[in-house]
Amino acid sequence: MTLRSPQLLPFALLLAAAPATAWAQRTGKTGGKIEDAEIEIVKERVNQLPEATRNFEKIRIDPPAKEDRQVTYTYPDFRLPADRLNPSVRVLTIRQEDLAPLTGNYLKGAIGNYGTLYGKAYLHNTRSDAAAYGLNFSHISSATGPVDKKNSGSSQTSLGLNGETYNGPMTLGAKLDLGRERYNFYGYNRETQTLPPPTDSLKQVFSRAAVKVYARNQSADAPFQYDVGLGFNYWKDNFKARESNFSASLRSGYTLGEKSRVAVSGDLSLISYQDSLKVTRPFVQITPTYELTLERLALSVGATLGYTGDTIRRAQQFNVYPAVRVGYTVAEDKFVVFAGLGGALQRVTMYDLTTENPWLAPNQRVADTHRGPTVFFGFNSTPARALSLNAKVTLSNDRNLYFYNNNRRDSTKFDLVYDRKATQLINVHGEVLYNAAEQVRIGFKADYNGYKTPTLAEAFHRPAFQSTLFGSYNMYDKLLLGAELYTYSSSYGSGYVRRLANGVPVGEVVRPTNTVVDLNLRADYRIMENLSIFALGNNLLGRKYERFLNYPVKGFNVLAGVTYDF
Repeated sequence: MTLRSPQLLPFALLLAAAPATAWAQRTGKTGGKIEDAEIEIVKERVNQLPEATRNFEKIRIDPPAKEDRQVTYTYPDFRLPADRLNPSVRVLTIRQEDLAPLTGNYLKGAIGNYGTLYGKAYLHNTRSDAAAYGLNFSHISSATGPVDKKNSGSSQTSLGLNGETYNGPMTLGAKLDLGRERYNFYGYNRETQTLPPPTDSLKQVFSRAAVKVYARNQSADAPFQYDVGLGFNYWKDNFKARESNFSASLRSGYTLGEKSRVAVSGDLSLISYQDSLKVTRPFVQITPTYELTLERLALSVGATLGYTGDTIRRAQQFNVYPAVRVGYTVAEDKFVVFAGLGGALQRVTMYDLTTENPWLAPNQRVADTHRGPTVFFGFNSTPARALSLNAKVTLSNDRNLYFYNNNRRDSTKFDLVYDRKATQLINVHGEVLYNAAEQVRIGFKADYNGYKTPTLAEAFHRPAFQSTLFGSYNMYDKLLLGAELYTYSSSYGSGYVRRLANGVPVGEVVRPTNTVVDLNLRADYRIMENLSIFALGNNLLGRKYERFLNYPVKGFNVLAGVTYDF
């Protein structure tokens, strides 16, 4: 036997011995003749294909895959939620966090400045073909804040339970979410306060509960795909306001042939809301469409029919909008352009509004947004492996689009305000994402929202420009580094000129909020297989900006803690 390199002698002997051993096991004999052979080792080539750009996201509900229990690094809690940096309108499709599923369990705990305590628990079974179930718990609280210490403290606690069973062709599941949040109305004028008001007089507490049961088919190859759900949401605040929402949803599609399918989606909601008055708010919407694919052209034609029981601003209760989309593949798996006509009713609830702005005044009149008709166009592109580019422009005509403005009698609280006429909106959205083998991840998202409000002085507390620059780096699964830079342009709120004698507001003064520039950093270091330490830094530039007028956020704030995986 001849070898090309003496260093390959041990490896060659193993290769040569393997077939002889296998033959001996089959025949029961030992020994044999090894003939002369020349061994040549060739390094195999692995071809990596770029991520495909698709015209349509068809309904695919895959059965759960059985996964290993190995824990991978993720960013489930990159930002401290107490900062309340939620924009009023977001059109984001790229997730800036590494969201690979955790198949193991973990416990987290941390402490920080402002008297901050943080805890999180993720307790789930190992994914299997029979069932999946688990528990998620999260808590974060700050004893003090940016204004008069305890007067601007806050806390958020949530508990989630979920379970799924996989029997036959159907998946059955249920979810339960419970939450409690405590905030304070600390946006008072400190220059006119001789003494800070008592903390209990500023108190606002939200209690939330949401339950959902659902069913969907498991087979992705079945001609009929469906996902149906029934839900109930309950919300109440510290001013004895309550909201109950019974809902149902349907997402379905039926394949007619290789090139065509029909799809039907629908939503049903019945809200009972009570504060000083009791209001019932019915809502129903259905969108049937026909989809056709012809070579590079993808066409979807349908209509959206919706009804809302809201009568605010005399907006039409029954609405019909087009649902038309045309997509054309310019370069296969590389570049797709699209355009269309659309519109829909958008359900608005106090459950959701108070997650955006927790300082709403009592007795708000909530109305669904009539978005449409709309015109949109854009493109999706993957010009190179690991690189994605997306852009979209939307022109819409909205009625009952809500804005937040300061309450005339109490500037620490906010009212929902609506333009008496339609609001014209142009949204320009763009995003770039580079993801190299989950080791380096860099992305940028930006939105411009141009509002034309005929009767409102400004688009109150809706910033015109929003952007996010984010990145992460995984160093040998030992050290994970991440950064985010948020920017929001200035928006507007209102102050009021008052008579000295009785304090009655006599004039409104529109005031700009601050421009937001917020830098956040994170580092995770794995000490051993099941134990790691982490540090979070938020608002590292230390700017106590006001996202909502009169409400400065916390300055430089950090958390440091440990994570235990098991």
